[in-house]
Amino acid sequence: MPIRPPAVDSRSFEQLRDEALARIPVHNPEWTNFNASDPGVTLLELFAFLTENLLYRANQIPERNRLKFLQLLGVPLAAAQAASGLVQFGNARGPLVAAGLPSGTAVMAGALPFVLEQGLDVLPLEAHVCIKRERTDVSDELRAYYNQLYASFGRLREVGDARLYETVPLQATVSAGGEGVDLASDTIDGALWIALAGRRGDDLDRVRDAVGGRVLSLGLVPWLADADRVLRPGGDADSTRPSLRCQVPLVPTDGRLPAAEAERVPQWRSLPLVPGAGGDVLLRPGTLQLTLPPAAELRLWSNLDPLESGVGDFPPTLEDSAFEGRILTWLKLTLPPGSSARWRWAGINAGVVVQRERIASERLTDGDGTPQQQRRLARAPVLAGSVALAVTPVGTAIAQAWRAIDDLWAAPPEGAASRPEAQLFRLDAEAGELHFGDGAHGARPPLGARLVASYDVSAGRAGNVNAGAIDSAPQLPPGFTVSNPVPTWGGADAESVAEGEKQVTRFLQHRDRCVTAADFEAIAWRTPGLEIGRVDVVPATSPEFGVNEPGDAPGAVTLLVLPRRDAQQPDAPRPDRLFLDTLCAWLEPRRLVTTEVFLRGAEYVPVWISVGVDVEGGRSIAEVVRAVDAALRAALAVLPPAGQGGVPSELALFTPAPGAPPRGWPLRKEVVALELAAAVARVAGVTAVRELQLAGTADTVAQARIPMRGLQLPRIAGLAVVVGEPLPVVGLRGESGRGDDGAAGQALPVPVIPEHC
Repeated sequence: MPIRPPAVDSRSFEQLRDEALARIPVHNPEWTNFNASDPGVTLLELFAFLTENLLYRANQIPERNRLKFLQLLGVPLAAAQAASGLVQFGNARGPLVAAGLPSGTAVMAGALPFVLEQGLDVLPLEAHVCIKRERTDVSDELRAYYNQLYASFGRLREVGDARLYETVPLQATVSAGGEGVDLASDTIDGALWIALAGRRGDDLDRVRDAVGGRVLSLGLVPWLADADRVLRPGGDADSTRPSLRCQVPLVPTDGRLPAAEAERVPQWRSLPLVPGAGGDVLLRPGTLQLTLPPAAELRLWSNLDPLESGVGDFPPTLEDSAFEGRILTWLKLTLPPGSSARWRWAGINAGVVVQRERIASERLTDGDGTPQQQRRLARAPVLAGSVALAVTPVGTAIAQAWRAIDDLWAAPPEGAASRPEAQLFRLDAEAGELHFGDGAHGARPPLGARLVASYDVSAGRAGNVNAGAIDSAPQLPPGFTVSNPVPTWGGADAESVAEGEKQVTRFLQHRDRCVTAADFEAIAWRTPGLEIGRVDVVPATSPEFGVNEPGDAPGAVTLLVLPRRDAQQPDAPRPDRLFLDTLCAWLEPRRLVTTEVFLRGAEYVPVWISVGVDVEGGRSIAEVVRAVDAALRAALAVLPPAGQGGVPSELALFTPAPGAPPRGWPLRKEVVALELAAAVARVAGVTAVRELQLAGTADTVAQARIPMRGLQLPRIAGLAVVVGEPLPVVGLRGESGRGDDGAAGQALPVPVIPEHC
């Protein structure tokens, strides 16, 4: 909504007169004549008239002036942010053709529209995504059996041992509660395997002809936890990232491997990957586009021995033999040596969508030739950068395309005849208003000129829908389906007037530029679309130098940021890549180009606590124990209580800053057992604290204090509260020694045949 100044007192003359007459029986009960001709009533009406005039003047200050300053400063309310998502199209029952979907195709989550950002071909294929995961639970007898079974295999004789693996679908690892699949540590060969197969009942030769040489859109969703971002000096964000490598089998023309055992090794060739919508798939969900080989090359080897299937660099074996018989080819995704990536989802026929709705050719009020004209769009808030304005002067049929500008004072004058470079307007995206120049700064829409606008609107936070919510598309051909495999993200509502008012004094202090530590904090808290729980600015520090104190790295600033909520770790929230990407995009244009900014989450240090207390007679032991538990968790909490924290709602100009708001456990503050014991002693019902024992990860006995350095914050890993003497704190931790992985030598990946009853 647009900024509208409130009224201090909105009572009218009639309301003031009626209120005064209603007070007469209380203050002057002897007064009985309330007619309009009574002199006393005439005096009341006179004072009501004068009071109304005073209220009119009072309504002009101070709130009106304050909001007017906000308008003059050019600080509009932040507009809504559109949600983004990843959808997957399917062609399970449609015709056997590669159907092209253009950009702008609408898909629906109920009544909420999403728009496809980039066109793609929906290929009539099915895909199976899996990895080769090593089996570490096999017995010595089973390992000896496989070594004996593959004893005649030449490559096994060279390496001397078989590494047994099982084929695991990617989705199964995520559904089981895992944190995605790390190609470096969770797979035996560092690869993500994707089988491309024909649909059930289709002739494979016809499928090859339909998809050969076509462009496949591959969707990838990285696991986004434990991320960090860096804004390098000079305007570059982050350093270079490793690139994915996609390979397909290079099968001989006759489809047969050589007869010589030493030459029976699969050959692979790389396919060029073109980034699609969404950007870098190692940082955020997105798509990659690759051109499939010609139809004649979409085949596998025809003379594999039974023992060769799935061994070494051959594709993994699948339990579903019917599906395996329909496979056209395999895609093998790998990273350069030494790189690592963790994946949550992968699939074909995928595209990136944005929650927006296009309003086309809306007719606005004609131009009147006056300076500083304003026109309001029918729908708001508007997505920034989406407005296209066409102005058609009287007497011509050629429409002029006017462009948006941030500041009309930077626009050139219109001159004797309207100059194209002066045909500009300023957009207030939150209010949906177009502002035009005064002639000296920007052109004025001529008298009688026809104004037509097209623009996009978004539902903001409502666009953040759950996985599977996008399930229909009016423009899809029959037999096609659509779904979103992961929840959409990034949608945010427009800023309210109350929130915008609080930015006036902050804007006067930092002018929307990150210079001081207070500037970084205030601007970071205003990032649209994020529920921020905590921001700590550590000036002149760099995590790349290890543990260092403020002042050790001039020119660098480290921001510790934590989200308000984390479903997986509610007590120790971690920012994911989408969270940091949004904050990075917000800070990038506002920081000095010579400043290096590091965005980090906290490094959590596990602590174990055991405490013994005495309980006051007559008190419920269970209630006191729960209260002690809650008090210790509140004392070590890394986030402030709900509704507290953040930056102060009002900052006074040119005065000392108010007291710091609650943040949670301070940075670089060590955990002291005596301080925690004092927090326990303040709990109602506790008469004495017998002992409080504290231990860290490597401690073998209780410690008096545990230091915190750099970006470290404590996290309670174990807590025991008992009445009487405390339990040994080291016993809470248990044994966590690492097993011996054995000698690290070369070995041959060999599939384990699943056992069936």
